[in-house]
Amino acid sequence: MNLFIDTNIFLSFYHLSSDDLEELRKLGVLLEQKKVTLYVPDQVMAEFRRNRETKLADALKGFKEQRLKLQFPQICKDYSEYNTLRDIQRSYEDCHAALLDKISKDVAGASLKADATISGLFAKATKLPSLPALIARAKLRFEIGNPPGKDRSLGDAINWEALLEHVPQSADLHLVSDDRDYVSALDENQLKEFLLNEWAQHGKGALRFYRRLSSFFKEHFPDIKLASELEKELAIQELASSANFAQTHTAIGKLAKHTQFTNIQLNDIVRAAVSNSQVSWIVQDADVNEFLTRIISGHEDEIEEVNRERIKQLLTPPPSVQQTDDPFPF
Repeated sequence: MNLFIDTNIFLSFYHLSSDDLEELRKLGVLLEQKKVTLYVPDQVMAEFRRNRETKLADALKGFKEQRLKLQFPQICKDYSEYNTLRDIQRSYEDCHAALLDKISKDVAGASLKADATISGLFAKATKLPSLPALIARAKLRFEIGNPPGKDRSLGDAINWEALLEHVPQSADLHLVSDDRDYVSALDENQLKEFLLNEWAQHGKGALRFYRRLSSFFKEHFPDIKLASELEKELAIQELASSANFAQTHTAIGKLAKHTQFTNIQLNDIVRAAVSNSQVSWIVQDADVNEFLTRIISGHEDEIEEVNRERIKQLLTPPPSVQQTDDPFPF
């Protein structure tokens, strides 16, 4: 079985829990046993190393800003509980600083559990070199406008050309990516027709596409369960299908426990917010507004253009009713 995991999926490993990463290590066993061949172009490894720091900085941003801000009226100081609360505050601040220091050292030393998991997979993968002839084909692809590719970036084109060159004739490929450059405009769970046709013209086998690594595992290796991802997926589905305000608040409560979401998950949540009236009608409720604002902040460019302005409008508080001297202005 031939497998390609895009850079954005490797970066999403930093969203996973320790239990999920432990399950993911089973993929390394499958590579060792030659049950799976993981193709990793040089471009993927370079993109991962370039973007790792940015991904981690984004993940840590909110945690760094968290403070236990307790404010006490002067009268509190006459009670013993005041000293207890102050001790708790100092203990929190000390633990927060110590944890941040440990994480920062592990980030700098590339010794996070996700780092170890990814390094292990890269070590067992089949590397695909980006030779000059391959890069030239990628540039031509980009210049004439053939997918996949983004503005001013050859990365996706290089990866695709590498796969066309190195995956054996008649061999199937399972492609996992959270990148819309591969996705059909008609069906977001399918590849672009152009890519499917090109793959077939090169004499390859079937080309199967997955937006989530968990979907690939569920289909082919159901014993590999990414628990925290499954929990998020179910909560997102619950939000999208919410039939009343109570269900919306429940789904938001489940999602609010998580701090990191993939690009696909972010857009699924936004789509639910703008298309399901049971969400959009209460988007100004504190819990809903706070959650949506938190996950969108800094990620506006990742939201699908069709929903970007709509979610911005929904999250903008309505203008206050102007006060007049007349107690009965109507």
